[in-house]
Amino acid sequence: MRRSTSLIRQVRTFSTAPKVTITKSTPRLDALRAKLLDDASDIHDFAKNDNPDGNGIDIAVNGHDSLTGTIVRRKAPPRPAKILPKPSWIKAQPATSDNYLSLRSTVRELGLATVCEEAKCPNIGECWGGKDENGEKSAATATIMIMGDTCTRGCSFCAVKTSRKPGPLDPEEPEKVAEAITKWGLDYVVLTSVDRDDLEDQGSNHFREVVMKLKAKSLQSRDPDKQILVEALTPDFRGDLKLVENVATSGLDVYAHNIETVERLQNRVRDRRAGYAQTLSVLEHAKKVNELVLTKTSIMLGLGENDEDIRKTLQDLRNIDVDVVTFGQYLQPSKRHLPVKEYVTPEKYQEWQEEGEGMGFKYVASGPLVRSSYKAGEFFLKNLIQERERARVAA
Repeated sequence: MRRSTSLIRQVRTFSTAPKVTITKSTPRLDALRAKLLDDASDIHDFAKNDNPDGNGIDIAVNGHDSLTGTIVRRKAPPRPAKILPKPSWIKAQPATSDNYLSLRSTVRELGLATVCEEAKCPNIGECWGGKDENGEKSAATATIMIMGDTCTRGCSFCAVKTSRKPGPLDPEEPEKVAEAITKWGLDYVVLTSVDRDDLEDQGSNHFREVVMKLKAKSLQSRDPDKQILVEALTPDFRGDLKLVENVATSGLDVYAHNIETVERLQNRVRDRRAGYAQTLSVLEHAKKVNELVLTKTSIMLGLGENDEDIRKTLQDLRNIDVDVVTFGQYLQPSKRHLPVKEYVTPEKYQEWQEEGEGMGFKYVASGPLVRSSYKAGEFFLKNLIQERERARVAA
């Protein structure tokens, strides 16, 4: 037994012993070693790039200067800014007036929503305050957003909340809105709404009821010649013209629906369920079923459009007899929304106003801070007075 154990140990020792292989040096290997010893190149010489295209790798290793032996620090090229700095002409009036505070208090008490607040409009202080940029008294204007504060669409420029299934409509909202407007004593009100694709009639009947209730309340509480003027800034109702007609014949004074941007940028800016041709058909049908109504739309600038795009849009709007167009600067609500491509100068807005007026629009509002309902009351009342004066002189 002792003998077999000794044999096993010997076998194990033999099997684990490393093998040593001795290789003779060849003339070729000796020559290579001698060449490496004579070469004084270092890592920086290796990193240098002598290619004719000039894209030296030495820049990537902090720019080693082979002449001085020093490290040259090079800054990375600046990255393009995602958010352009706002120019000096983008300046809004502060929201601090008594009239503004009164309107805001009523909105809170009645649980109403306004697009002025939801869409972060820069003109809320001026419109609600009833004073212009020079502090002069003007017609106070408020834009009430009905059918809730949550939209079923997700346009890439808009700050309004979105959901596939917003909450139910408030059946008392028509009465609440009429009560609020009567309490405020406004001369002009803009009613707008979120899109409600989740509803069978997309909210068309609700919109109609709000307008009719408001007009009826105005007749009861005001002199016949001082009736409130109502503008409805409507959704597109997915192009269902019966639903458009339902609102257009509700007794409103202005039917507005925004085309938002030029045809080329529609898919990038608006929800896929909206569209350029669909908007044109809505505006055209509103005028067709109510000849007395003014039709109105709005175009945002600074999204990447060019003069040719804008000019074509204006011509398409005139071809369907749209009466009013407004131009305003797109302002990015947050980093999640489309970035501003350009801040258009006040001088350029003036040019578009003159060109629009020359094309036959009844009224053109154009400026960096102009929004769809900006100074709407002022313009409508001014034009109404002018038309009455012309009729009196003609008689």
